[in-house]
Amino acid sequence: MSTADLIVHRPEGLYCPPGDFYIDPWRPVQRAVITHAHSDHARRGSARYLAHEASAGTLRNRLGADIALQTVAYGEVIHHQGVNVSLHPAGHVLGSAQVRIEHGGQVWVASGDYKLDEDGTCAPFEPVHCHTFITESTFGLPIYRWPSQAVLLADINAWWAANAAAGKASVLYAYAFGKAQRLLHGVDASTGPIVVHGAVEPLNAVYRAAGVALPATHRATDPALTKADLRRALVLAPPSAAGTPWLKRFGEHSDAFASGWMLVRGARRRRGVDRGFVMSDHADWPSLQKAIGATGAERVIVTHGSTAVMVRWLCEQGLDAQVFATEYGADDHEDDTAAAPDAPASTPAAGAAP
Repeated sequence: MSTADLIVHRPEGLYCPPGDFYIDPWRPVQRAVITHAHSDHARRGSARYLAHEASAGTLRNRLGADIALQTVAYGEVIHHQGVNVSLHPAGHVLGSAQVRIEHGGQVWVASGDYKLDEDGTCAPFEPVHCHTFITESTFGLPIYRWPSQAVLLADINAWWAANAAAGKASVLYAYAFGKAQRLLHGVDASTGPIVVHGAVEPLNAVYRAAGVALPATHRATDPALTKADLRRALVLAPPSAAGTPWLKRFGEHSDAFASGWMLVRGARRRRGVDRGFVMSDHADWPSLQKAIGATGAERVIVTHGSTAVMVRWLCEQGLDAQVFATEYGADDHEDDTAAAPDAPASTPAAGAAP
């Protein structure tokens, strides 16, 4: 790496030397710029945080209501120690952002996690022109190509309707932050009631507060739900709920898992579910190529996932490519046990610290 690099790798995380701040650090630091609130990118203990305004509710819910959090709108420029910093839509989950850094005639963009397909629950990805682009590569292999949103939801709705007609609940495992709300936004709520796990409902409240349209949801203990209702319900739960006593109240049911990994042969069998729906909040192979090309960057740094394959492909395209070793997780790596199954939902605090 050059001494003029705007972002370097340190034990604490990705560091901007001229600005003296970190992006998604995995150790506590003085200043942390957060791309989104998944637990492998937003960690406890830093003195001050900067994030997009739509991330405030989730970050305070997960990191503490009293964290020192400054929030900004997309495109709003912060001038700090001669560095211009701004956040731009990443299309990953609510409030997700790419970090644009400008200093000394250079522009770098750290993408965080991103996807290009719009899903109606967060601001869609916007390419940001730069000299150096730091990209994820979670699904950086040519085999990963996602079905369209319309095809995915049609398959899920048909599965739910068939189960409801047979008097069986439809238990769909999906990660509590991002995936669950994307599914809620798109499913056909006229099929039956929707029951959500206790880890999901507090995050639904954050999305609703941000203006995202979600259908009515119930807790499994809702006295308004009859046994007949439960037998035709769609049940959204994090993967950690599989095999727990919480599921017994739904009786005979069909289960499924929503993940990009469901595209891999044998993944559904290893999960032990009836169905696998290919759904990811990360870019697939064609989208990674498209996003990188749209930045106009001549230099690309690849972080997590299939880094070797992606770097080799980029070099074959004539780009200067290398790897940053990070501690970010694979697809959907997040804490999905944030609440007890039927604990009271709390509404995260809004606003931001000065």
